[in-house]
Amino acid sequence: MTIPHTCYLGVDVGLTATKVAAFDVVGNELAVVHARTPRTSVTAHRHDVDMTALADTVLSLLAEVGGKLAVEGYAPAGIGVAAHGNGIYPVDGSLRPIGPAIASSDSRAQHIVQAIPPEGARRLALETGSIPWAAQPAVLLRWLRDAEPATYAAARWVLSCKDWVTAQLTGVASADYSDASAFGLVGLDTRAYTPTALELVGLPASDLDRFPPLRRSDEVVGGLSAATAARTGLPEGLPVIAGCMDCVAATLGAGGRELGDGTIIVGTWAINGVVVPARTPAPEVTLSAFMPDPATMLAMEVAPTSAANLEWLACAGVPHQQTGGVAAPELLHEAAAVPPGADGLLFLPFVNGSPEHPSASGTFLGISSNHRRGHLTRAVIEGVAQYHRVQLDRVLASGADVGDRPWRLAGGGARSTVWAQIFADVLGRPVRRQLTSELGARGVASLLPGALGHDVPPWTVNDENDLCVHPGPDRVAYLEHAQVFDRCLAGMSSVWSEVERYRNPGRRV
Repeated sequence: MTIPHTCYLGVDVGLTATKVAAFDVVGNELAVVHARTPRTSVTAHRHDVDMTALADTVLSLLAEVGGKLAVEGYAPAGIGVAAHGNGIYPVDGSLRPIGPAIASSDSRAQHIVQAIPPEGARRLALETGSIPWAAQPAVLLRWLRDAEPATYAAARWVLSCKDWVTAQLTGVASADYSDASAFGLVGLDTRAYTPTALELVGLPASDLDRFPPLRRSDEVVGGLSAATAARTGLPEGLPVIAGCMDCVAATLGAGGRELGDGTIIVGTWAINGVVVPARTPAPEVTLSAFMPDPATMLAMEVAPTSAANLEWLACAGVPHQQTGGVAAPELLHEAAAVPPGADGLLFLPFVNGSPEHPSASGTFLGISSNHRRGHLTRAVIEGVAQYHRVQLDRVLASGADVGDRPWRLAGGGARSTVWAQIFADVLGRPVRRQLTSELGARGVASLLPGALGHDVPPWTVNDENDLCVHPGPDRVAYLEHAQVFDRCLAGMSSVWSEVERYRNPGRRV
């Protein structure tokens, strides 16, 4: 027996946009509101987040969606939060920010990662299923100790982005297994915090006390505080669950729950994951994150190399310090008229850098006077698809057991027919488009009925065959394109290093 007019709220904080969406008892989207995430690129390698501004953004969006729901006669039953994993959101004992957060696209601490011996990285991977990288909390905590010792000393809690938002809603410091495991801080066999990642960067094991107690993603952390209820108009005491990392939430929202399910998420970050058993030995991938089902985890290759590149192109023609730009659908329409290979123009999709290529930057190769905006767009979306292929090849070679079902394609690449076809042609296998607009919010909200004991059926996704895109005649052209892309990528390291020395003379490369 379901509760009439009950709905569930999902919050999804991405690096680019923050969304709040409401869903009915069978998972249909009722309302969605969004705003830009207050992230600041201090330099090409330093990406800060104003924590207070982010909390204000979420609360404003909750108030806005709550007002819409009241008009429609819906009553929220609970809230779940998903957000980007890794990065660091430090607070004091009263849950007050002690400085700006550091986003997961940040690479200021790359030199700390480079100092970790290879055998140490292998040890962390074997124990936790994740490898050290520049935006990992342990690495950034070491950076704070070195560069901002007062901030390091004042940090009572080291939170993830979604844990910061959850703390603002409830007044409780919490952590969940998905985020913490993707940090490289949870043993796959013990499901408990392990100090290995801290030890590898020279931090004491006692720093584990800065990370909140672990909870299941669907565990209720607390109720909406009186102060937050007053600001949002939502009921005081409204249950808030621990939530999950956005990669996991979006995979759930796209319907990826069964072993072998592969999901490609074309967002600010490229997420390429497969659901695998939660045990050792783990597939040899960059990140492994526990799913809400304790028997499974998501093995992933990830990088900030996906749809953010198209967003950059859309905004590139706007005068300095002004916002706005060309709408992405307009750019994609122009790209559809350009042949595969963009008439000899290639793009390496690193406008936000890459953990694997520390000095990488977005790069056009082969540009000439006959190229127009449509060529630039085609090259960008082809380059994004090719780097997803590079990462998916690693997933396939990692030991992950990938099923023979079509991979689920979500995000910007799924909503565009031309981009979805490019993905199918580049990957050489069918992809099934997932057109739900807010997969992360839907995925975390889907945990609420079970958490609250509501008798509703599990939420499903549309798996109709008309959403399945198969490789077409352009597959042959993209095989050659892939070879050229890979050779260019392999030869760019010294060029990028030279450019990095030029634009940041004092930075170690």
